[in-house]
Amino acid sequence: MSEFIESTAPAHGYAVIGQVEVSTPAEVSYKVEQANAAKTPWKELGVEGRIKLLEPIRDEFIAQADDIAKIISLETGKPINNSYGEVLSYAEDITWLFENAPKALADEVTHEDNNSLHRVAYEPKGVAAVITPWNFPFGMAVWGTFPNLVAGNPVVLKTSEENPMVGKAFESIMLSHDLPEGVFGEVYGDGKVGKDLSEQAGIDLLWFTGSSATGKTLYKTAAEQFIPATLEMGGSNPTLVFEDADAIKAAQRIFNERFQNNGQVCTATKRAFIHEQIAKPVTAELKRLVEDRVIGDPFAEGTETGSLVSAKQAAIAQGQLDDALSKGAKIWAKKDVPEDLSGAYFPQVVLAGVTRDMKVWHEETFAPILPVSTFKTEEEAVRLANDTVYGLGARVISADLERAERVASRIDAGTVEINEGSRWLPQNPFGGNKSSGMGREHGVHGLRELTQPKTISRSKS
Repeated sequence: MSEFIESTAPAHGYAVIGQVEVSTPAEVSYKVEQANAAKTPWKELGVEGRIKLLEPIRDEFIAQADDIAKIISLETGKPINNSYGEVLSYAEDITWLFENAPKALADEVTHEDNNSLHRVAYEPKGVAAVITPWNFPFGMAVWGTFPNLVAGNPVVLKTSEENPMVGKAFESIMLSHDLPEGVFGEVYGDGKVGKDLSEQAGIDLLWFTGSSATGKTLYKTAAEQFIPATLEMGGSNPTLVFEDADAIKAAQRIFNERFQNNGQVCTATKRAFIHEQIAKPVTAELKRLVEDRVIGDPFAEGTETGSLVSAKQAAIAQGQLDDALSKGAKIWAKKDVPEDLSGAYFPQVVLAGVTRDMKVWHEETFAPILPVSTFKTEEEAVRLANDTVYGLGARVISADLERAERVASRIDAGTVEINEGSRWLPQNPFGGNKSSGMGREHGVHGLRELTQPKTISRSKS
């Protein structure tokens, strides 16, 4: 008997949108077998041959951006303009990939003399199992799928059970073009299906974005399979604001990075540390920004924040907030949810008086909750920033660039941004340290990580 995932609208009282059949173990195995059969012909097309087949898919993503965005907003509760921006921005990343991959993956001559030529060829690793999260359902599918395909790895994709309709839309476009059979396949279901996919004997590479707990489990599976894994997992990014910063700009930067996508971003600012000399004006501006926030239906004009992705996510966030309040934290600023909204909505909250024993400090908060603390010295700021099991990203805000660079070098994170700097360029490698993951995505580093370097040396006679 078939099992189905029911898709609901978290911003519309959990109204049913549709359903998708859960992939059986036999179906997962078949998709992996198809991908393995496609390995050699896909590899032999070469980078430019593969790009030629993938370009029309990129173009259709752009052409269907409106329709894809509507599905994203229905399933995630994010404002429609944000969903539309998700489609277009990730399509731009594909364009960068197409323009730069031929050079990045070209053979590299390491030595040449009168008698010999030595080169490194960047060959595909094989079949990639790609498992993606729900916060940017279209974007993460793009990030996991297209670099692998360009590198020559056939892909079997599993999107989150929270957005199966986005997954179906992605699959429909991928398979409506001239990709060879087996080069791309998709399976559906929860963590059990993801586990089944990762344990298939025909998988050569595991690519995962999601929680640290799930990522660590998958890493153990990859070790048992003796295959490489690229893991981008949770984060608890600190932002450090020093006393010489512009208070208004600093508050706006913290606000934008904490409350984007309703706090459901792995790289969001999740802990703000502000020098005690500037804390008052920064928190005052944060309070104003939070209280001015417009929470509403994701399809309504003017909505800045919709719902969380699910009732489950809202319950986790409420548990973290209740824990903080029970241990002495105080609500400094709050924007309540309008009473006429029904679904996984959650207030926007800034907390003061946060201590290390609270969940909002030592857990990842995937919700619009911002803990704010103060510091006195540079040494204390670095210690607070590193007081976490996570190491995905961080931001340092200071007019003293020499100090900012020094502090950035001491923060244990995969990326550090200074002042208004942004990591989000497709040529920048991205990934985390500690429990935030291993390996890197994007840019030349990320592309080559999806390949197997092969040294070829030959004589000239």
